[in-house]
Amino acid sequence: MTNPRKTAWLALALLAVGLSAGATEKIIRLDAPATVFTESSPLGNGRLGAMIFGGVAEERIVLNESGMWSGSPQAADRPDAAEALPEIRRLLLAGKNAEAEKLVNERFTCAGKGSGFGHGAGVPYGSYQVLGNLRLKFVSAGATRPVTGYRRELDLADAVARMSYEQDGVHYTREGLVSAPDEVFALRLTADRAGALSFDVALDRPERATVQSGGPDTLAMTGALPDGKGGEGVRFAADVRVVPRGGTIQALGATLQVRDADEVLVLVSGATDIGNRSFAGRKVTSAEAAAAADLARAAGKSFDALRRDHVADYRSWYDRAAFELGPANHADEALSTPERLRAFGAGAPDPGLAALYFNFGRYLLISSSRPGGLPANLQGIWADGINTPWNGDWHLNINVQMNYWLAEVGNLSELHQPLFALIRSLVGPGEHTAKSYYGARGWVAHVITNPWGFTSPGESAQWGATSSGSAWLCSHLWEHWLFTGDRDFLRDAYPILKGSALFYLDMLIAEPTHGWLVTAPSNSPENSFRLADGTVAHICLGATMDEQLVRYLFAATSEAARLLGVDADLRRELDEKRARLAPTRIGSDGRVMEWLEEYPEPEPHHRHVSHLWGLYPGNEIEAATMPALAAAARKTLLARGDAGTGWGTAFKLGMWARLGDGERAYALLREHLQPARPSDKPGVWTGGIYPNLFGAHPPFQIDGNLGGPAVIAEMLVQSRMAEDGGQKTEILLLPALPAAWSEGSVRGLRARGGFAVDLTWKDGALVSAVVRAPAQAGAVTVRQGTQVWELTLQANEVRELKR
Repeated sequence: MTNPRKTAWLALALLAVGLSAGATEKIIRLDAPATVFTESSPLGNGRLGAMIFGGVAEERIVLNESGMWSGSPQAADRPDAAEALPEIRRLLLAGKNAEAEKLVNERFTCAGKGSGFGHGAGVPYGSYQVLGNLRLKFVSAGATRPVTGYRRELDLADAVARMSYEQDGVHYTREGLVSAPDEVFALRLTADRAGALSFDVALDRPERATVQSGGPDTLAMTGALPDGKGGEGVRFAADVRVVPRGGTIQALGATLQVRDADEVLVLVSGATDIGNRSFAGRKVTSAEAAAAADLARAAGKSFDALRRDHVADYRSWYDRAAFELGPANHADEALSTPERLRAFGAGAPDPGLAALYFNFGRYLLISSSRPGGLPANLQGIWADGINTPWNGDWHLNINVQMNYWLAEVGNLSELHQPLFALIRSLVGPGEHTAKSYYGARGWVAHVITNPWGFTSPGESAQWGATSSGSAWLCSHLWEHWLFTGDRDFLRDAYPILKGSALFYLDMLIAEPTHGWLVTAPSNSPENSFRLADGTVAHICLGATMDEQLVRYLFAATSEAARLLGVDADLRRELDEKRARLAPTRIGSDGRVMEWLEEYPEPEPHHRHVSHLWGLYPGNEIEAATMPALAAAARKTLLARGDAGTGWGTAFKLGMWARLGDGERAYALLREHLQPARPSDKPGVWTGGIYPNLFGAHPPFQIDGNLGGPAVIAEMLVQSRMAEDGGQKTEILLLPALPAAWSEGSVRGLRARGGFAVDLTWKDGALVSAVVRAPAQAGAVTVRQGTQVWELTLQANEVRELKR
């Protein structure tokens, strides 16, 4: 239980010191060992992950590898689904939504067990799973004696975890990292007294693994995950080597015993063969051989050399951007991160906490998504179990999309590539799904997907029928083009855009009242509405989000075709049908309508606000040019309420930033950066932040951690491509700056058109801005309040702007 007296004291302490102590935007600090997963410290290189608990008598380190997926490809499309489509549409056109939904559940969901309703570890859909646990048990004479001076920290600037403590008169330290250049987890243990390190090393996994020693200093774990069909699927391996300085080491069964060492280096490698079975991941001759080779290479280097090469690689990503809030806004360095969260929740001003959270998000994306690998899943790469919540898969109705909002604006564009690989992998199976369910050309993906190409609807109409997942995925392709201007990428991406557009061209039908083109069947993700007879339903015609996404897709595909000089006839059809899509409308209550009809809402505070996709991350609702729609969006957000969990709060925060309301955005950020709190009501999600800064849905989902920093960036810099006889960039500086962030700077944010932006402000006003042009000349309009700069920059030109 939180001590309210101590919490209030912490808040007063922060206020008293004026938050003037040293910088705290790069260190996550905890002053006790982790007792649960969400208190441990995450490390990763995009493929390998480690969660350090920091125990004193016993250390547990959870090991992960991004390819640890059970399951296998399956035939999840119903072969006769398209036969039911005309009747589903007839019922919807007749206003018989409940009957249409019943038929969707009977004939238009996936075949088989689908995702296992989020428990797919043993079915073909599969689940992302833990690789194993590395355990150190300390056995020296003083190992159970009292500990003083305990400190555990995660250094976001170096991607290194450190801990130290004193016990029985000895000062102990540990330092851990996961290296991308050397493909290992490395942990160095030291003591300031010779011979003070004595511990046992073990490796284990909850199931389907065999561990044995490979000599006096090595352990090897091997196994295979189930394919969901009674056979073996992905094979995995993890190897451990222990290198002591001084003392002795020996193997006793599947345990390594270190005794009386001065210093110890523990190296762990891990591998799977998913790259031979799926769309991404390392292609290896065998998981066992890959793990052994990685370990052998790394064992030839000292820890200092491993750390040097790791830090150089990591900083090549991390140092591209920086965010700081001024000296008067820093928290007291005497406080741990959980104490800062509690104090902030009690009302203490700590803008530096937002900067820490922003940097943590960049750290997590760098650590969980690298070119050539699998995309960051619902938990990035960090999981602690066999059936990760919601299978740890990729949800296409918000979550994986949010994971990558940070990539472009955060100057980490190459880290977008794993998502692009996933998108490409879905085209083939998505073509089969499009034909099987809709008799349509092109390709489609619905709500959930996995490494095995799952594109079918989910198991229930309530949540699994959303058919606009592929349109949303394609927006990432177009956004990458807008941010980079990479014509080679656009040429490669165009067939994917075209295939998605062809599906919706064939799938759309005319609704009877206005003749608008709408998706059918449709739903607004996971939300429901009430029919006139009181029945609660989910299936409808043309949910607003669908129409916004298809409108965006058609515009992007048409413009891509124009830029590439291809498919003139298709362009004309896209432009014509785009003009006939159901518009985003304002209801009689002044809010943006979520459906074609003004249905009553069983859940007026529903966690999804999907019908405002056009406000953020889309570009359909703009406060400056569409004041009526912007006002309706504001009213919609007010009615929906601020309460929510990580991803939901981040989504709303981005919308308030687009509306230019920095105070409301900050209020949501303050709500988001609260200590995670338990709910006393079954099924109620409370959100907040765990002690290690992971987002609580609960349980842990990483989308809020990755989406939150992206929308913080939206508070500081926004950009759009305006049609002005050709595309021209417009950049807004400090469009939603809250009063609490009176002083600060940001460096390295990216804007559409390929521009980079640095900002410095003080007393809530812009001091200076630096705009860097891309590798080609470009025109840009920069706005800050009433100040406007019209610039034409040469390739790579740097221009400083001052008020």
